[in-house]
Amino acid sequence: MDSEGMEKFIRGHLAGFTGYSASTSPDVLAGRVDVPVESIIKMNANENPYGCSPRVLQALADNPHFHIYPDDGQQELRKLLAGYAGVAADRIVAGHGSNTLIDLIVRLFVGPGDEVVNCVPTFDIYRFSTEICGGTLVNVNRDEQFAVDVKTVKNIISRKTRLIFLATPNNPTGNVIPRQDILEIVDTGLPVVVDEAYYEFSGETAVPDVSQHSNLMVLRSFSKWAGLAGLRIGYGVFHPWIVGKLMAIKIPHNVSVAAEIAVRESLADLDYLQGKVRAIIAERERLFAKLEKIEWLKPYPSQANFIFCNVLKGNAAELHQKLQQKGILVRYFDNPLLRNSIRITAGKPEHTGALLKALREIDD
Repeated sequence: MDSEGMEKFIRGHLAGFTGYSASTSPDVLAGRVDVPVESIIKMNANENPYGCSPRVLQALADNPHFHIYPDDGQQELRKLLAGYAGVAADRIVAGHGSNTLIDLIVRLFVGPGDEVVNCVPTFDIYRFSTEICGGTLVNVNRDEQFAVDVKTVKNIISRKTRLIFLATPNNPTGNVIPRQDILEIVDTGLPVVVDEAYYEFSGETAVPDVSQHSNLMVLRSFSKWAGLAGLRIGYGVFHPWIVGKLMAIKIPHNVSVAAEIAVRESLADLDYLQGKVRAIIAERERLFAKLEKIEWLKPYPSQANFIFCNVLKGNAAELHQKLQQKGILVRYFDNPLLRNSIRITAGKPEHTGALLKALREIDD
């Protein structure tokens, strides 16, 4: 049977599904850029350039039990995460990255014909998971400074609305949503997901409000601040009733033994990791100040570990390509809401230096 014969068995709403566009990996650029692969500077996926705690590497090397499945109930892991988040363990669910928790939440609340309110531009996984489940995305445009339009969010709610997504700090724009705006949306009574993947870089959180609002869900990640992007570990804070439902529908053993070990050792080495977070924040501010001096870029203030910029002269896709050729990877966007723009991950001081040098050479 050829592929056309198989087409009729695919769920209709997925026939034209576009998927999610992930960042470019240096490995695929071997022989295509002007520098060796090992010299490529990756500033396109908001990873932590300092890596994980040395304790994680040692503990993984010493562990003799990778042949044993992890605890499906996540008992010890949930206690560790609860201690860090400052909540009870019965409010925690861990996942293979926070994006899989997004997928679980959508599966729990959304079916064909249901609506999900999305404040765009924002993290595209919300669209991805909604469309896979057959839901309808209802987009509410953010304003010129990328703030959420709370009034429109409330007005657009219908009998079909099942879920509202709020990213703070927002990806890719880096701005936070004020607590009063979040609570005003939560007061609608609809399930609200507050995605705090970049919480450690902003220090602003809705976690304390979860105990007062059963419809509020807060997601966090270890990918950015703790340098564990490759091990895929995230968690969410929920009402215990929602925890029970999510634990029931999640894939068994959805967090690896390696990720559990990494969480334990990361939380035992907070001074080290928080020092790296402070270094990234300092470099973010330095990078922003430098980018402000480039007349053909418009950087936006950020409380995440990246800076979003409009490209005022030239083409963002061409700029992305020229930087890539020089061995510097950034993310670029060119759609109606993010026209001709790039996002740059805050790295080490030497990464900033290499980027600025490349930008000067491109401008000459």
